Amino acid sequence: MKGVIALLLAALCFEGLNAECPDPATLKDDYGSKLCAQMFQDSSYYYDESCTGKFLYVYPDEDTPIMSWAWNNKISSLVVGRGCSLTVWSKSKKEGYKKKFSAGIVYHLKEVQKGLFGDWNDSISGYYCTC
Repeated sequence: MKGVIALLLAALCFEGLNAECPDPATLKDDYGSKLCAQMFQDSSYYYDESCTGKFLYVYPDEDTPIMSWAWNNKISSLVVGRGCSLTVWSKSKKEGYKKKFSAGIVYHLKEVQKGLFGDWNDSISGYYCTC
């Protein structure tokens, strides 16, 4: 009996580790409202374990030129909803480098080039999303 309980607990613990990114075609918040995008603080080396950690819902036509300190430069992966686009800036007030993401999943922002030598991992300081 103890072995069965231990096995169930282990399975539940590992289930959370097998998180996967939400589907861009059906991107919604917890209440069923359409999202423009969803941004995540953490990503994993493994693609099927990306989109983990804390996340930020981005609604259609949301314009945030200055991100709060809790989210500023902490985004590592993102999902943009079908028919939407997310424009991000590397500095507050829509300054610095600019990048536009179309519908889809970006598992690792460290793989998206920013400038000559940088990448977009932990580099988003403002955004605007439209659908």
